[in-house]
Amino acid sequence: MKKLILSVSLLAMLFSCQKEDSATSTSIENASRKVCASQDVLDAQLQANPELALEMNKIEAFTESFIKSGDFNRLVNGKIEIPVVVNVLYRTAAENISLTQIQSQIDILNKDFNALNTDYNQVPALFSGVKANVGITFVLDQVIRKSTTKTSWGTADAMKKTNRGGLAPVSPTTKLNFWVCTIGGGILGYAQFPGGASATDGVVCDSRYVGNTGSAVAPFNLGRTATHEVGHWMNLRHIWGDATCGSDLVADTPTHSTSNFGIPAYPKYSTCAGTPVEMTMNYMDYTDDAGMYMFSTGQKARMDAIFAVGGSRASFRN
Repeated sequence: MKKLILSVSLLAMLFSCQKEDSATSTSIENASRKVCASQDVLDAQLQANPELALEMNKIEAFTESFIKSGDFNRLVNGKIEIPVVVNVLYRTAAENISLTQIQSQIDILNKDFNALNTDYNQVPALFSGVKANVGITFVLDQVIRKSTTKTSWGTADAMKKTNRGGLAPVSPTTKLNFWVCTIGGGILGYAQFPGGASATDGVVCDSRYVGNTGSAVAPFNLGRTATHEVGHWMNLRHIWGDATCGSDLVADTPTHSTSNFGIPAYPKYSTCAGTPVEMTMNYMDYTDDAGMYMFSTGQKARMDAIFAVGGSRASFRN
């Protein structure tokens, strides 16, 4: 397991310099590979607003202090319940996903974030000591639907802006806004990290990769795209750190050579220092939905930190 040794003073460089590898380019159209645009979107936001790096540095400093303190009792009753507003933008009947499909996604989030997913017991013995029950629950608050003529929305947050034909977020400081639309460019989804503007805060998923029924398309038809993106929204990085042998700022996840695809055979050894076994079944990798089924305790601590008193999403506390 790697040790977290990055100083907060280096984080601005980390946020602005780390890039998706070539397999995550937004120009790729390849339904067999999981493609998340969260880091690309963050890079664009940092270029447009240099002050965002300072805000994210503060969040990382608070996160580091919170984890060192071990004072997780600052969470209200140790429980966070998040209301979810689903904003559906559709051109075709298939894009106008059913309430059943939406609820299936909420149910999957609740299972994945509470270690109730049936594949949780597949976590290898090597990682059994760090597999985590995050203990965060989600409740469907409302569904808002809007017909559109757009064939795709891209990753520039157009779906979140009424003046560009989208739907503005509802109460983004107390509700998780979840946009469902056709993104295009091979992108399954993306999320905004803590610290960004409220007007664009939330998660976006392509309608073909929401839930486990209806229009959901294999191999991303088990709802794990949303689990991955909500992880970003809760301040988790890609497990390979968006760089060769990069850091995800989590102490108990092994250093990955790069992203993994499909369902890698276990054990998959990293080519990085020490050749650790990679945690390919972590939700923050790029494997198929059936290949990801755990968060680590270090990732849980990062998520806990943003909801603690003084945390960047403390307004979500009950």
